[in-house]
Amino acid sequence: MTIEFPCDYPIKVLGRAREDFQSVVLAVFELHAPGFDAETIQVKASSGGSFTSITVTIVATGPEQLSALHGALMATGLVSMVL
Repeated sequence: MTIEFPCDYPIKVLGRAREDFQSVVLAVFELHAPGFDAETIQVKASSGGSFTSITVTIVATGPEQLSALHGALMATGLVSMVL
């Protein structure tokens, strides 16, 4: 399946539950996908409370943007997985 850009693109970010996790992750999104709709943000804690997931829907402009966003999220050292 080919993705046609630009398009709405949900991205889920998982990491250990920390006080600064959400602010760090959202700062990376703002850098790589400025103006994303804050209304789309979904934050969920794992059943044990050890992990947090944040889902943000951005308007993806192309594979280069998605690759850069993924790299920047992983570079924070707080992110375990990006889906």
